Amino acid sequence: MKERARILVVGGGYVGMYTALRLQRRLKRELGRGEAEITVVTPDPYMTYQPFLPEAAAGAISPRHVVVPLRRVLDRCRVVIGEATAVDHAARTATVRTPATDEEGTDGRRIEYDELVLAPGSVSRTLPIPGLADHAIGFKTVEEAIGLRNHVLEQMDIASSTRDPGVRDAALTFVFVGGGYAGVEALGELEDMARYATRYYHNVRPEDMKWILVEASDRILPEVGEEMGRYTVTELRRRNIDVRLGTRLDSCADRVAVLSDGSRFPTRTVVWTAGVKPHPVLAATDLPLNERGRLRCTAELAVEGAPHAWAAGDAAAVPDVTAGEEGRECAPNAQHALRQARVLGDNVVHSLRGEPLETYAHKYAGSVASLGLHKGVAQVYGRKLKGYPAWLMHRTYHLSRVPTFNRKARVAAEWTLAGLFKREIVSLGSLEHPRAEFELAAGGKPSHDPPHNPKGSS
Repeated sequence: MKERARILVVGGGYVGMYTALRLQRRLKRELGRGEAEITVVTPDPYMTYQPFLPEAAAGAISPRHVVVPLRRVLDRCRVVIGEATAVDHAARTATVRTPATDEEGTDGRRIEYDELVLAPGSVSRTLPIPGLADHAIGFKTVEEAIGLRNHVLEQMDIASSTRDPGVRDAALTFVFVGGGYAGVEALGELEDMARYATRYYHNVRPEDMKWILVEASDRILPEVGEEMGRYTVTELRRRNIDVRLGTRLDSCADRVAVLSDGSRFPTRTVVWTAGVKPHPVLAATDLPLNERGRLRCTAELAVEGAPHAWAAGDAAAVPDVTAGEEGRECAPNAQHALRQARVLGDNVVHSLRGEPLETYAHKYAGSVASLGLHKGVAQVYGRKLKGYPAWLMHRTYHLSRVPTFNRKARVAAEWTLAGLFKREIVSLGSLEHPRAEFELAAGGKPSHDPPHNPKGSS
């Protein structure tokens, strides 16, 4: 191993955190002797376990237990909170914008490295739809999940207190765009929560609410197979959820959702989960990208033609050596990301020590999805499950995968308590404007516009 190795990990999600965790374990002695240094650049000081976002939105799991504090887990790494804006791999430098950048009046700090791990993940893929940027909300962050929970309960409060039928109808209409995991699971959990909450409203009934799922293709949840996808549609429609296949959202301007089939729905809630795209920082590098904007990688998770550069997860186009066909790539999902991170960390160590690299090979095992409390679908190793068994498998699998024993114990305890007590249906929407009451008390006019937040949680 060289005298000193500076390893830069860009991203603190699945791949970033697990790769850094693997590196600090494998390089424990080198880190102790000062022969290696691991720097993790991430916009948030935590890793979000995204499969638990729907349950966090429904109140089944506390938001604090959906995230893993990186500084606690990566205690031998240097964690830098910031956003990588450019990477010059030829010069082995990365430009990082930190929370102090504006205060300092600079364009960001430059971090030099010897080995680069690019794992920035993905961002929501949006379309130029009128009103989308003004009125819709995504479902990729814990802030968005909790903001959406508060918003749904707030709309029920509005509907309960108004005498205007138009305002009531718009408040009780919820439109979800995208029939993948995020959209279906978020819709299933939130509809379940809202239906339960109606028992505490004297003038809001479950049948008063309209839940609409809009999907441009002819099926939903393609990961669980066509048969389970059809079952999911049937199950959702049994719950009076309007599932519209082969339909697009054309506009949501003026708080009216206009669909491609001509339908119009006045609504105050549009949730956009129609796909993701690679992180923009990839376009600001001198590394090779494929036609979809992902990094071209080898089966060893090295970036093609770029020595000392590595990538995995949503940002990487990794060949699927188990597929048996040329050009097939691993799907950008958590199942592959978790396993790729282990191989990636090992290969960085192998490279530093001059050892042979490992090939990433994992055959897709299947998928599980929750549709609300005690409801789910699954297709695992060719076996199809639905209802309670699929829901139980969903919880068991993700409990085993959430990082750290601390988080596993807390999530298990919350699920146990939720089985013994009633659901929490409290909205804490004031969290989005914490200074409003003080501003009013101090003689000012409270602002109801949320502060600038690039993740848009409200």
